[in-house]
Amino acid sequence: MGQKVQPFGFRVGVTEAHRSRWFAPKALFGSLLVEDFKLRKYVDKRLNKTPPYAAVSDILIERTRDELTVILKTSRPGQVVGVKGGEVEKLTQDLQLLTGRKVAIKIIEIKNPDADAKLIGEVIAEQLKKRANFRRVLKQRAEVAMQNGAKGIRILLSGRLGGAEMSRTLNTRLGSIPLSTLQANVDFALSVSHTTYGAIGVKVWVFKGLFTEHDEDQTASSAAGGRARARGRR
Repeated sequence: MGQKVQPFGFRVGVTEAHRSRWFAPKALFGSLLVEDFKLRKYVDKRLNKTPPYAAVSDILIERTRDELTVILKTSRPGQVVGVKGGEVEKLTQDLQLLTGRKVAIKIIEIKNPDADAKLIGEVIAEQLKKRANFRRVLKQRAEVAMQNGAKGIRILLSGRLGGAEMSRTLNTRLGSIPLSTLQANVDFALSVSHTTYGAIGVKVWVFKGLFTEHDEDQTASSAAGGRARARGRR
């Protein structure tokens, strides 16, 4: 039987940095973990599921004793910031009410949204909801990703495709996806399209090339788990 592992979880602490960067004593760990989950869910609903649809790909959380820092990776930073910074101020206030802590928001622009797994998955999910031809949508997104620098892409749809009575899966693959290679930078995301005839799952894997020891992520920091350990070749 095939054994599957989540590509990001497989690489955490080796070539990928943690998405939640903080230490906590045993008594506080559970409540902070739940707080992180609620915070991510709220930001995703506020910025991705409702206007202005800011296309947020990743939400990183850093904590110190006094402050909570939320780092948003988005392809539309202007939509997050709003007119004269109005939207980001409202979001900051809402997160402070939600968590009861001082909150700071940092925004990082995604330069190449067509090769980002989360954004590809969200676009496909939105088009499926509008009853677009799923085969054409998959082919288009895969080809666009390859044209924008991806070394390989795989997209897997699962559910009642096209409103069919029986659910099934559809798999599209271009280029190579070395899932077993820790040195490979594989971006993975799962999105769900809630259609009138049921939920359709969209999984996207994007291979962006190999990590190198000299690659520095904009989000790398001195926070707990903010930097992945370098993995040299032997």
